[in-house]
Amino acid sequence: MYRYDDFDAQFVRERTDQFRTQVERRLSGELTEDEFKPLRLMNGLYLQLHAYMLRVAIPYGTLSSTQMRRLAEIADRWDRGYGHFTTRQNIQFNWPKLKDVPDILDALAEVEMHAIQTSGNCIRNVTSDPFAGVAADEIEDPRATAELMRQWSTLHPEFSFLPRKFKIAITGSPNDRAATKVHDIGLRMVRNEAGEPGYEVAVGGGQGRTPMIAAVIRDFVPKADLLAYLEAIMRVYNLYGRRDNKYKARIKILVHELGVEAFTREVEAEFAAQEAPVTADPELVTAIEAAFAPPTYAVLADDPPALAQAKAANPAFKRWVDTNLMRHKQPGYAGITVSLKPIGGIPGDATSDQMRALADAADWFGYGELRVTHEQNIVLPDVRQDRLVALWRHLSQHGLDTANAGLVTDIIACPGLDYCALATARSIPVAQAISNRFADDDRQQAIGPLAIKISGCINACGHHHVGHIGVLGLEKNGEEYYQLTLGGAPDGAAAVGKRAGPGLAAEEVPDAIERLVDHYLDRREDDETFLQTYQRLGHDTFKEVIYAPGD
Repeated sequence: MYRYDDFDAQFVRERTDQFRTQVERRLSGELTEDEFKPLRLMNGLYLQLHAYMLRVAIPYGTLSSTQMRRLAEIADRWDRGYGHFTTRQNIQFNWPKLKDVPDILDALAEVEMHAIQTSGNCIRNVTSDPFAGVAADEIEDPRATAELMRQWSTLHPEFSFLPRKFKIAITGSPNDRAATKVHDIGLRMVRNEAGEPGYEVAVGGGQGRTPMIAAVIRDFVPKADLLAYLEAIMRVYNLYGRRDNKYKARIKILVHELGVEAFTREVEAEFAAQEAPVTADPELVTAIEAAFAPPTYAVLADDPPALAQAKAANPAFKRWVDTNLMRHKQPGYAGITVSLKPIGGIPGDATSDQMRALADAADWFGYGELRVTHEQNIVLPDVRQDRLVALWRHLSQHGLDTANAGLVTDIIACPGLDYCALATARSIPVAQAISNRFADDDRQQAIGPLAIKISGCINACGHHHVGHIGVLGLEKNGEEYYQLTLGGAPDGAAAVGKRAGPGLAAEEVPDAIERLVDHYLDRREDDETFLQTYQRLGHDTFKEVIYAPGD
């Protein structure tokens, strides 16, 4: 993984020192909260319902065991003993005291972390495939490109005050595990006719009040031209993006209003007109790529006999392996999803003890590296298959052995009205109620892949628009109610879910979802997933069962 050079370290230190002075001025009353707001937001500090919240950047979701232990230390020393992993592969601390935030940033800087550009109208944390570098279907590890984009975008003088926040996702695989089509810019690695790797570029995706799927504006951009092409996109957006209405300021609105063809022409013209297009120093590119060189793997074979024996002897272990394991490009290894969705738990939360257990797992069973997923889970990317039993036992001791990756209880949920000042309804209790309703392991396996995503307001931080079943919490006349959407998908066949009908009370949501699931199980053919059955039968047949009277 990438390590800070001298410039990185000095830059983050100077930024932390600067913010310490700003906090002191706020605490002394020299700055009002309104004056302090833009300063704190540039350092990832939000004011939530009950306290400040600090959002820490985890670039492209990759962090070391040392960094994970530092996050655990911060949770214990300056928060309430836990952190919340987010859909942008970051972590949030919900209860820091303002006076302590500079010390937290100092502690982060010591392990090459920061909170820069986790807020504000700038290019946010670049997200990526959590299995980058190890996925068997990957063309090339995209994290070197993601790191290059991080360095290019950090405090970019032209793009630090954009019309609105800006999000980029990148994948090195033809199978999109980074939800690229619901980002402002989505990059998917492809090969041209000569077999050279480059990127398909999609622009104008996003969720929120106006959900849209990104449109492909270039089928292939060579890697060497990528930064210049991104500059062209950003300049067109900065020039034409609306600043008079924040609800119409995202690039998706610009693409929609101009039209894809007209927007593409503007970008291509800007790209062609660059007299001195931005390029990366070849030595820098080589150094970054070297940081992501694979470890020295042992020579092993897939599916060792001991693994098959352990699965035969222990049904719980077998279920966990069958559900949470992803095939690795290196024989004898596996990528493991560690679920942060225990039955009845808060999606994405991890205690400080669990963070330390994850750090230990990365050191003992891998190469000291972890990944945060946009599904709010953790990935251990390099686990030997002959050590999976020992890993499972270690995780079991810390409540991290839930076998539900991709299943009905692997729910994405934003913090909702329990924390967020923007929320209009609670998300966490609804997620917990659904999780408890479908707690039976055998039933989850029988249902198969089913993505439920919950947002506590129209901003869609819980990605409800692209859930197979989406749940949106709203408020009307002082009461919380929940709209369901059906048929969304975040992957290569990205789709925005269709609203099912009138809202439901919170206590009605688990019943409605259970009726949807039962309808799917009754009507599916062969090995169809929920989404496949929904697509075959159509929206109306599923909509009807939501509002069917109870027995």
